[in-house]
Amino acid sequence: MSGTLFIVSSPSGGGKTSLIRALVEHMPNLGTSLSFTTRPKRPDEIDGVHYKFISEAQFLELRNQDEFLEWALVFGHYYGTSKSWIEQHLKQGLDLFLAIDWQGARQLRAAIKHCKSVFILPPSLPTLEARLLARKQDALDVIQQRMEKARDEITHHTEYDYVIINEDFDAATRELAAIVTATRLSVESQMARHREVFSQLLAKRT
Repeated sequence: MSGTLFIVSSPSGGGKTSLIRALVEHMPNLGTSLSFTTRPKRPDEIDGVHYKFISEAQFLELRNQDEFLEWALVFGHYYGTSKSWIEQHLKQGLDLFLAIDWQGARQLRAAIKHCKSVFILPPSLPTLEARLLARKQDALDVIQQRMEKARDEITHHTEYDYVIINEDFDAATRELAAIVTATRLSVESQMARHREVFSQLLAKRT
């Protein structure tokens, strides 16, 4: 696989989705993984773009067919990452972002050895709660559940390769871009992406 999978996690409201979207719009050869979920589609979401929305029965059938690299039950809904979709796009040399919780990230790191993982932290818990309220997507009791879950999620940041504190969105975007650029410039990545160049440079003269 010549592409790199970038796993990005954060508590709900931490900003991972917005950061990924901003970077994908401005950096070439960069995309987002399409996850499957059984949760209801939000008004601003498009099936096949933000998620592949399927029924619980469909999800369980795919899971039994070993189609998911990872799957998890989060707030009563299933989420899963398609093995065939990821493998196909990485083989084409595309770098992919995958926004996922820490449980899924742990499964993916075991399945794909050369991925990179990034944890997005809020500057404070009050700021995180304010962001969740500002989204106006969840009822107050759901927001409280998300805040309780966030405290546990944050303890898993040490499992990741990189940590970004998302206090200033533009600064956090630049930091995430720097991680992608540094990964692309690694010896392993450069040799995979530019085989012909290395072959010519290292060819023995006759």
